[in-house]
Amino acid sequence: MKNQKGFSLIELLIVVAIIGIIAAIAVPNLLKSRQAANEASAISSIRTINSSQATYQSTNGGNRDYALDLTTLGPNGTNGGFIDGVLATGSKSGFTFLVQGTTSAPGQPAAFDDLADPQSTGNFGTGNRAFCSNETQVLFQFASGASAAAAWPARTTPTGGVALD
Repeated sequence: MKNQKGFSLIELLIVVAIIGIIAAIAVPNLLKSRQAANEASAISSIRTINSSQATYQSTNGGNRDYALDLTTLGPNGTNGGFIDGVLATGSKSGFTFLVQGTTSAPGQPAAFDDLADPQSTGNFGTGNRAFCSNETQVLFQFASGASAAAAWPARTTPTGGVALD
């Protein structure tokens, strides 16, 4: 036989198999890291909404009311600019955000709820926890697959929620 240079088919298949094994180990960890980053972003966004609501109430609330929705807090809202335009659309980092506000009435102060639900759950989803808060500034999380909007009807104690702070 002549002295040939290069790799045999068996050697190339072994290398491809090794790369496949490494990818099978790395991809799930990458997806979990992405979910953790999305959830951290959602928590930060809820806190941003909370502080924006407090600022809105003290500067624009008139009767000490909170903003009734995200667009009011956004850059194009009533004396807006409290939150960025991306968050004001209600969708950011794989989460859907919702603000429900109520105005004050005689004997009843103004209130608001803010909710963050992942757009998809599971191993390949954007997150596995939902989050919510209100004017008390306490942040609650809900387990995998639970919707914050369904688990926390307005003005009631969260069902199955765990306080984060």
